[in-house]
Amino acid sequence: MIIGIPKEIKIEEHRVGVTPMGVATLTQAGHKILVQATAGEDSGFADDEYAKAGATVVSSAKEVFDQANVICKVKEPLPVECDMFHRDQLIFTYFHLANEEKLTHLLMDAKATAIAYETVTLPDGSLPLLIPMSWVAGRLAPQIAAHYLEKTNKGSGKLLSGVPGVPPCIVVVLGAGGTVGSNAAEIALGMGARVIAIDFPTPLARLSGMLRGRLETVASNPSNIASAVKEADVVIGAVLIAGARSPVVATKEMVKTMKPGSVIVDVAVDQGGCIETTRATSHSDPIYIVDGVIHYCVTNIPGIVPRTSTMALTNATLPYALKLANKGFVNAVKEDGALAKGVNVYKGYVTNAPVATSLGIPYTPLAELI
Repeated sequence: MIIGIPKEIKIEEHRVGVTPMGVATLTQAGHKILVQATAGEDSGFADDEYAKAGATVVSSAKEVFDQANVICKVKEPLPVECDMFHRDQLIFTYFHLANEEKLTHLLMDAKATAIAYETVTLPDGSLPLLIPMSWVAGRLAPQIAAHYLEKTNKGSGKLLSGVPGVPPCIVVVLGAGGTVGSNAAEIALGMGARVIAIDFPTPLARLSGMLRGRLETVASNPSNIASAVKEADVVIGAVLIAGARSPVVATKEMVKTMKPGSVIVDVAVDQGGCIETTRATSHSDPIYIVDGVIHYCVTNIPGIVPRTSTMALTNATLPYALKLANKGFVNAVKEDGALAKGVNVYKGYVTNAPVATSLGIPYTPLAELI
């Protein structure tokens, strides 16, 4: 199998699809690896490290896409990359297609196979390829919020932790029981904030069992969310439905009640966002202000810590990449139900039900096509 690793071209995306360690594992299994020159540079991995691991370093993305059977990426392909797809090529990356109608149709038209990291689902419902980046994004969210609370960054001028005699900031985490939310709550507590965790009772019970300190748990309903958002200095959006568009749980009317200089970090923006005033931003232009409230809605938050993120991502994706390369697509997805749930587009059809529903496109079960 020929596996290609192109350089990421999304704005300020510094991660790379596979580390040199991962390349060594794949080459030792007998596969040919093509790595675009400087693909790993921003993550701290030099071309010669990939070459020593057994990869062939090529000069352009076109060489990678033209030759590879499987493309291992990090973020969703941009239009210039979609133009290089060829029939039956397998693209293994984060897609978030529920919020990407144009990309979905490009994949369908190309007859490419899209396996989305974020919908690979284990029998217990966990998302093994989303979890590592959710750890990173969740842990970064309070740190980012603290930065934008600073007056020089247009914030309210509050210190997240407060000081003796001055109360800490209130951090509200929407969807606190999930991986992003629980990590955000943990770090916010560690930074000294007063944390209000909002979710349904069962995930809140698990979270309160893990975390102590100033953690407060509140059942998710519109009235409770409205009350918490109104008093918040920071709101972190972490509501996720695998493969589907995130539900909006905080309305624009709620945002209007927040104090000027407060901060929203909507980590759910990849799936459309869980706050009504959310719109996607980039690392080069990360914030905008609505009704005096700072919104940070960057779609690739883990890209700002690429070394950690790339290593964590490869740890999770490598076993699945090996399975696809060793067994071939059809055998791999027939033997591994979790991997089969990652298939979003195949032979021109949408094979993930939540994606199809979100986009209003007919759904075709994968089992009917293989």
